[in-house]
Amino acid sequence: MMEGRIHSIETFGTVDGPGIRFIIFLQGCALRCKFCHNPDTWATDEGRKVTVEEMVKEIEPYLPYYRSSGGGLTVSGGEPTLQAPFVTELFAEVKRRWNLHTTIDSSGFSDAEKNKAMYDVTDLVLLDFKIIDREKHIELTSQPNDQILNTARWLSDNGVKMWIRHVLVPGITDGEEDLRALGEMLGSLKSVEKFEILPYHQMGVYKWEMLGKEYPLEGVPSPTEEEVKRAYAIIEEARAASASSSK
Repeated sequence: MMEGRIHSIETFGTVDGPGIRFIIFLQGCALRCKFCHNPDTWATDEGRKVTVEEMVKEIEPYLPYYRSSGGGLTVSGGEPTLQAPFVTELFAEVKRRWNLHTTIDSSGFSDAEKNKAMYDVTDLVLLDFKIIDREKHIELTSQPNDQILNTARWLSDNGVKMWIRHVLVPGITDGEEDLRALGEMLGSLKSVEKFEILPYHQMGVYKWEMLGKEYPLEGVPSPTEEEVKRAYAIIEEARAASASSSK
């Protein structure tokens, strides 16, 4: 039976996909986002080893909540695509047993074509766009975003449903040029069902401190309601123009 490494679980998630959801946070991530609120998931050799059967047994007691709410199973991280074979087998099993809705919360930092078997049993991808500019993405996450943008295009071309999410960090990801680039990218994608701005927060700072890591965004405030509204307006204007020109 396929094994995976997990960091933790949540049995009553309400924001990572439709309905009430069982959320598995997998261990391991290739990005080092400066605003990450789960730096304790980065290491690939930590966490709890579990089999698909063990995870299925943990999910089963809560099935009535997921079915009645139109919810299901979300695999987050860390980065779930780093354990694609485990996710593929888990999703295939919960679909075989219960036809449960499946969601991946991913940065897109893995070759989508190579993970096609996983996406074939995935109903929804929550895809995080940090910033579109390549050099700024490297500065923010330690990695380029070429593969992330390729993943978004592959998911779009293959009809995989997406919710796109963007963390709005004042002074870092809220520049007008960067927001317009994000909107243009959104407008070029065909299978995006929802777009969300996630206001930056500092709730994970204590984890950096516990790990003995210096928090790189010390002193950066959360965006105001007006700043969030401004970002939405810029993105949606650019998105509409991009979508119109691509018809």
